[in-house]
Amino acid sequence: MKAKEFKDLTGGELVAKLKELKQEHFNLRFQHATGQLEDANKLNVIRKDIARCMTEIREREIKGVVEVEEVEAPKKKRGKA
Repeated sequence: MKAKEFKDLTGGELVAKLKELKQEHFNLRFQHATGQLEDANKLNVIRKDIARCMTEIREREIKGVVEVEEVEAPKKKRGKA
């Protein structure tokens, strides 16, 4: 999706789209790990779409349009101790 397409979505639609993109990213990673993914470029496209969606959500949070509670907080990665 283009960034303009994300701007046209409502707050609830953005959150739903983000969840959908994250699920698709998980499925693609799983396919890649098992050797079933034919087009590895899809992973990069999905990652960038997730970033575009999160950017639009954050911009709306700053403007006060989308409530912070609607968006799930990103998970922090744990490093090896």
